[in-house]
Amino acid sequence: MTIELRRAQRLGRLSLGGASFGRASLGRASLGRASLGGASLLLLGAAATPAFSQDKPASELPAVTVTAPSPIVRRPVVPSRSTSRVARAAPARNRERTAEAAPAPPPSPAPQQGVLPIVTNQFATVTVVPNEEIRREGGGQLGDLLFSKPGITGSSFAPGASSRPIIRGLDVNRVGIVENGTNAGGASDLGEDHFVPIDTLATNQVEVVRGPAALRYGSTSIGGVVSATNNRIPDALPNCGAPFQSYGLPVKAPLAGAGTSPCVTAETRSAFSSVDRGIESGLLLDTGGGNFAFHADVYGRNTTDYSIPSYPYLADQTRPVTNGRQPNSATRSDGASIGGSYIFQGGYIGAAITQNDSLYHIPGIDGADHNTRIDAHQTKINVKGEYHPDAAAIDAIRFWAGATDYRHNEIGLADTADPTTDGVRQTFTNKEQEIRIETQLMPFNARFAEVTTAFGFQAGHQELTAPSPDDPGALFNGLWDPNRNYRVAGYVFNEFKFSEQTRAQIAGRIEHVELHGSTPDFPADFLPDGAPQTSIVRNPSFTPKSGSIGLLQDLPGGTVGSITAQYVERAPKPAELFSRGGHDATATFDIGNPNLTIETAKSVEIGLRKATGPFRFEATAYYTHFDNFIFRRLTGVMCDGEFASCGAPDAELNQAVYSQRNANFRGGEFQSQLDVGAFHGGIWGIENQLDVVRATFTDGTNVPRIPPLRMGGGVFWRDDNWLMRVNLLHAFAQNNVAVIAETPTAGYNLLKAEVSYKTKLDRNWFGAREMIAGLVGNNLLNENIRNSVSYTKDEVLMPGIGVRAFANFKF
Repeated sequence: MTIELRRAQRLGRLSLGGASFGRASLGRASLGRASLGGASLLLLGAAATPAFSQDKPASELPAVTVTAPSPIVRRPVVPSRSTSRVARAAPARNRERTAEAAPAPPPSPAPQQGVLPIVTNQFATVTVVPNEEIRREGGGQLGDLLFSKPGITGSSFAPGASSRPIIRGLDVNRVGIVENGTNAGGASDLGEDHFVPIDTLATNQVEVVRGPAALRYGSTSIGGVVSATNNRIPDALPNCGAPFQSYGLPVKAPLAGAGTSPCVTAETRSAFSSVDRGIESGLLLDTGGGNFAFHADVYGRNTTDYSIPSYPYLADQTRPVTNGRQPNSATRSDGASIGGSYIFQGGYIGAAITQNDSLYHIPGIDGADHNTRIDAHQTKINVKGEYHPDAAAIDAIRFWAGATDYRHNEIGLADTADPTTDGVRQTFTNKEQEIRIETQLMPFNARFAEVTTAFGFQAGHQELTAPSPDDPGALFNGLWDPNRNYRVAGYVFNEFKFSEQTRAQIAGRIEHVELHGSTPDFPADFLPDGAPQTSIVRNPSFTPKSGSIGLLQDLPGGTVGSITAQYVERAPKPAELFSRGGHDATATFDIGNPNLTIETAKSVEIGLRKATGPFRFEATAYYTHFDNFIFRRLTGVMCDGEFASCGAPDAELNQAVYSQRNANFRGGEFQSQLDVGAFHGGIWGIENQLDVVRATFTDGTNVPRIPPLRMGGGVFWRDDNWLMRVNLLHAFAQNNVAVIAETPTAGYNLLKAEVSYKTKLDRNWFGAREMIAGLVGNNLLNENIRNSVSYTKDEVLMPGIGVRAFANFKF
């Protein structure tokens, strides 16, 4: 084996036997959607399992890579090293020498669709939505895509246009959203009506991370991290060679060589949805040659008001609703990106610029009356790189940097009776910059364990404004005065490999946050007393400290057990400190609290997972205690746009004061898939899911807007080309509601069915080399579905019965 080949393998640039080395893998799990229901379905097929295992083995996939959970990238084989410093075997010193391309391995069999991906080699709980599932499921927002995943749902403020992921009952200020390693930007954490500027049309994989990995991204990810990835900054040359089959998975081509020929690949993604007459389409291009790789993509989506099963408004039955559609729910979005990388011996460096634009309407009584819509625009620049030096101590250095310029206008009628008053009612802006650098050290033998360490540095700056053209210069103009914040953090992850079966992780993070803004001086009872108010400058600062410990243990039968514990501190965010005005999205008059202190969470989680064989499953249970949990406390007082109006009998907004109380969150998730037996040349089986979260304050009252208990199951059939499945998800009624301004939510049954076909194509037909196409039926029972976590659930129904047709071609 040549030196260049050994180094190429170490850099993870070679696809060996279908598995991409150099990234954390999903064991030997396959792609697909997760679901689980009653235990009776498992018992139904249990007897058939032994016979099936002799008839036809479960189809295996090349390993799916996950990049978000940990800064430590494990190598498949690490040589033992002495505790004393030992010089490495002399590597090639000439960095200009080009790596030789490795012989292509035999092609792996094409993977089957619909196999549940289970991550067993990460200390955190990771939910993966692979590329093919994104293509099948669609959804304009990440919250729509993840709506039915165990332990996850969406905020569904404006279905299809504004839906932010909610993890285990925690949302906005406690769930981080990143794209290609940097903050997604935007203003989705500042208001439930604001869209997440990541479109699924341009996304190749989504990972939802809970547990210790949140320390990698910051304490504001105390509930978890949603990470979307794509190829906008290429880390390898495009793959045009037949031996390197990808099947939609991130498989590396050989390193660039002097004789590398230019290569171009293209992909089209398109779909039509009947429920909202929606049309979406995207085009992705990848090209490269020599040491350069480039990517470009463009996409667009347009929908009309979506169909609903019945009348949407619970409190007011007098308002007109035409054609059985949710009033004021149309959307339009588009975007484009271009990026490129220089790939050199030992790593790469690249950059991309992305534009996201969205114009969407806000459903609900107030939104429909005022024809409210949001016109949003985001320009984002990202830089990313990785370098593997010839050093005895350092394995890899990685960095990410990003700058976001975001702005949206909230447009509507000032007077519902006068169409000439249509105009901008409020503007939100967010200018944000971030940089993160990580260094992974070479593993070393500490006698009791093989130890791998990675440490990182993160810094960021953010400027927020929310002015309104109505009554400019007033003390309560907009939701808050202009404010800014700075943050800097350092973190370290240590992994201990005691044996092939036992691994542990210890991680820690310390950060410093400075915030600068202003708020008025409110009376202690938050009721106007006639005294004049003035704006007071506030400059709070916080130093949160966090730590975690985890253990992974291989168990008999291919199962893996895990236990993690973490202590996380979170600094208050600008909206929690500086708000002082009406917030139409939540129908509240928000009052920030500049005296908020650090929020603390102490949590423990246990898990059991199995990724191989005909029965694959994942079970987790968790408990989290919050000290000084920050929340919007509804006082029972009603306000309008000015604080002086609070207490008026005809006011429309609930006064909400950001406050702190201790709280407890506990719950669990389970999902499984059982390949029952062979049938007509394929495999049929059953799948199930269950999730529950219970959240209360320490006095026994309920934390508001918590997802209900959900359970479901279904059947599937798949072979090398076809996937067919039917699933029913039942959500129980949510009656554990807050004392003020929250109503119970009825349960529902969500029935879905899908059929898709995937195949290689003859390029001579029209140039395409691969196709996946299919039909997906949603809410086939046409049920009234209201999302208990949505502020607008009593006025906005989820979409009714509909069929989505999609087609995806690779050239």
